[in-house]
Amino acid sequence: MRGIVRRSFLAACAAVLICGTAAAQDYPSRPVKIIVPFPAGGSNDIIARIVAQKLAERCGGAGGNIGAEAVASAEADGYTLLLTAPPPLTINGALYKKLPFDPAKAFAPVALIASVPIVLVVNPSVPAKNVSELIALAKAKPGTLNFGSSGIGSTNHLAGELLKSMAGIDIVHVPYRGAAPAMNDLLAGQIPLMFDNMPAVLPQIQGKAINAIAVAGAKRADALPDVPTVAETVPGFEASSWFGLVAPAKTPRPVLARLSSELEIIQKMPDARKRFADLGAEPGAVFGAAFGQFMTEETTKWGKIIRASGATVD
Repeated sequence: MRGIVRRSFLAACAAVLICGTAAAQDYPSRPVKIIVPFPAGGSNDIIARIVAQKLAERCGGAGGNIGAEAVASAEADGYTLLLTAPPPLTINGALYKKLPFDPAKAFAPVALIASVPIVLVVNPSVPAKNVSELIALAKAKPGTLNFGSSGIGSTNHLAGELLKSMAGIDIVHVPYRGAAPAMNDLLAGQIPLMFDNMPAVLPQIQGKAINAIAVAGAKRADALPDVPTVAETVPGFEASSWFGLVAPAKTPRPVLARLSSELEIIQKMPDARKRFADLGAEPGAVFGAAFGQFMTEETTKWGKIIRASGATVD
């Protein structure tokens, strides 16, 4: 399986945790798997490591579709969870002609773990220092500027499609198998620009290996306060990413409640908040049914963008 399976955060857990009902009385009493369906080195991997470590401390122990299907078909006992960026939950249903699971029915919402700004970054050789200059360059050379992404249908890909549509430019999408290989090619000058999540690009920006042109969210990012938003040049532009935790649909409610409760505590811990902030991410602070409603709204939003872009995968 191409997805990365995190098995560490409850390795050899021996403690018995007391909950209010029989279904959750002994949870967790054996190792729990959080499946991360994207390659190592990207934002999803980084966020998963933070959450896994904190859950281990709290609970007494140490393309998304493939990983999502594994969770959708797993036993609904709370021991297999999916921590993922939006695609398997809110994008792929509109993007793929056929999926082996129904994103709206296959999962039980646990928590919005973190939200992260998307940043438009360029190789230093690109003669554009802001969005206006980049748009002018793209219009002067239509079809010659490539933008990379972590894959077809990723929020980073769709951010580029949104910019193409709203700015009226012709830039060419180059999909990669994850954000890390795309970043490698950006650093090497093989692609001139890309949208990527803040946790993955911030170290490269701080090291001046790449230039941040703009933040794709509705507001400037705390981690890059001097970098303008795309919307300051292209009014109405907004694209951001997030990471959510879900379980198989029939997971017992007491188990879901336990997970949500623990994650709510974790997100308030100063050290956890600092680690999120250091990555340019913000704790999600949306749990249970509210997270389910959030995903419904996101599905509608990204579905419109996908249909407008014409993106599709067989």
